[in-house]
Amino acid sequence: MSWPDQAPDLHEALERAVADGWPHLVLDGKVFATDRCRITTTSVQGQTIDAWYSGKTGGFGGNVQGLARPDGLLLWTSPVEPGGVVDIEAARRHVLPALYPLAGVLPVLADPGYQGAGHGVIIPFAQPTDGNVLSHTNRTRNALQRSLRCLGERGFVLLVERWTALKHTSLSPGRLGDLVAAALVLTHFEHRMIS
Repeated sequence: MSWPDQAPDLHEALERAVADGWPHLVLDGKVFATDRCRITTTSVQGQTIDAWYSGKTGGFGGNVQGLARPDGLLLWTSPVEPGGVVDIEAARRHVLPALYPLAGVLPVLADPGYQGAGHGVIIPFAQPTDGNVLSHTNRTRNALQRSLRCLGERGFVLLVERWTALKHTSLSPGRLGDLVAAALVLTHFEHRMIS
C-alpha cells in the first residue's frame, strides 16, 4: 500500500473529529508551486488561459483543500485541482457535500474565499462596499472568528515547513495531491495519530 493510500478519507477524518470532541474545524486551501503544465482552459471572461496558473499566488501550482483541527494539525487533504480553481469551487467539489450533514454538530471556520459555502461554514462578514462600516457586533464576531481560524490555518505551514519537497515540485501537477497526502500520512505518524 502506498503512502497516499494510507491517508484518511474525508468521512474518516470527520468521524474522528466528532469522536475526539473537537469544537470546530478549519477549512483552508493552499496552492502548491509547481512547474508549468500547458493545459489550457477558458476563463470566466471567455479568454484562453493556462489552467495551472493561479492568480492567488501569481504563479503555477495546484490547489489542495484541507481540514484542520483547531490546534492546526491537518486531518485531511483533498485531491489537487488546477491552480486557477478558486477555493470555494474546489471546496464544492471535494469538501462541502460531506460537511453539510454535520453542520449542527461540527462547525467549520473558513476565510472570505469561501463566501457562499453555505450552512455550517462560518466566514467573516464582508466590509460594506457603500462606505459604511461594519457594526461593532459584526467586527467583534470577525475578530473572534479570525483568532480561532488562524491557529487552524497553521496546518499547511506545518506540512510545507516539515516536508520541503512541497515548497516547489517538478512533478506533474496532477500528482501534487498524492504528494501532499503522503506528507499528511508522515505527519500523522510523527504526531502519533497513526502507528
